[in-house]
Amino acid sequence: MDTVTTLWDALINWLAHGLTDASWWQIVLYTLVTTHITIAGVTIFLHRAQAHRALDLHALPSHFFRLWLWLGTGMVTREWVAIHRKHHAKCETEEDPHSPVTRGIGKVLREGAELYRAEAKNAETIAKYSHGVPDDWIERHLYSRYSWQGVGIMLLINVALFGAAGLTVWAVQMAWIPVTAAGIINGLGHWWGYRNFEAPDASTNISPWGLIIGGEELHNNHHTYPTSAKFSVKPYEFDLCWGYIRGLEMLGLAKVRKTPPMLRLGSVKPVADDKTLEAVIANRYEVMAKYARNLRAACRAEIAHLKAEGAAGSAKLANLQLAKRWLHRDEDKIPAAARAHVAAAVEHSPRLATLLAMREELRQLWTRTNVSAEQLVIDLQGWCKRAEESGIAALQDFALKLRAARA
Repeated sequence: MDTVTTLWDALINWLAHGLTDASWWQIVLYTLVTTHITIAGVTIFLHRAQAHRALDLHALPSHFFRLWLWLGTGMVTREWVAIHRKHHAKCETEEDPHSPVTRGIGKVLREGAELYRAEAKNAETIAKYSHGVPDDWIERHLYSRYSWQGVGIMLLINVALFGAAGLTVWAVQMAWIPVTAAGIINGLGHWWGYRNFEAPDASTNISPWGLIIGGEELHNNHHTYPTSAKFSVKPYEFDLCWGYIRGLEMLGLAKVRKTPPMLRLGSVKPVADDKTLEAVIANRYEVMAKYARNLRAACRAEIAHLKAEGAAGSAKLANLQLAKRWLHRDEDKIPAAARAHVAAAVEHSPRLATLLAMREELRQLWTRTNVSAEQLVIDLQGWCKRAEESGIAALQDFALKLRAARA
């Protein structure tokens, strides 16, 4: 009887404290650390290294991340990579596995994991988009074949360490990626936030500081430069996992293939040439982002002028104030309710009309595919000449910067 009582007491003690007898804050810290490692594994290994080939990882971190993701998520590398590549290839269309533009933000936020699992069963998607992923013995015979057993082992580890509290730890670990990646990034990252660049989709940066989700918060930057290993672009942005990648690189455990292009300025050339064209096209998103700042500045100047004339409360002023928010966006990204107001603001401002027309002409330098490089150089020269003769200071300054662009 004493033996049974002793065993029962030992069991109760273990369920209450586990093998570690950890305090509540130690359990919280363990949970935060393990979920952060999972985030790092997803963004560094699955996303940047595997899906986009933005960096090469040494075998040591690669195998560590594969093992950890098997334990912490049960996700199969081949499936994750294929679904993500299809998302980029079919972004914001009906074939996009998880676009809030076509499926609704509510569905992606609530059912992001279900959307992922449904697409993972699509054999055509896996076959078409999963080339180049690990296909060694351990992948075929363990990670892919017994995907749920990994998370089962993690459950046993947590319960052994913390007793009954380990169940809660495991639940948080299992929900972490469905909530942050399947929900927040795939949902909010295409619905709410700010945009540095007019990427051809609805991607947004949720926050300029990529801390909680390891840099994935900078989703508009990523969609603009998908093959870049670094997601931060602006000086005030921070990509935490880029720091980890640089650390791995310094240790010889990673090799970065590509980072975002940077527009460099040299001396102003008398006329734009083929090298200028090359620099403009290579940095077209940054060029258009700088042009957008000129549009916003022009709107602010027009608003200040109207206010100085005592036009406060007028429809013209209201249209300009709305235009300042949307004028720099591509027309199809302007909400339908705002388009008439933006058009009215442009109609009453020759300066804004000129800036918009010149923007579209500039865009044609990289959107026209049936024109020779020589003709495009001539077109760029003509654009700069018209800009400098426009009498609009912002255009004149922009043209000078284009003639100073270096690839």
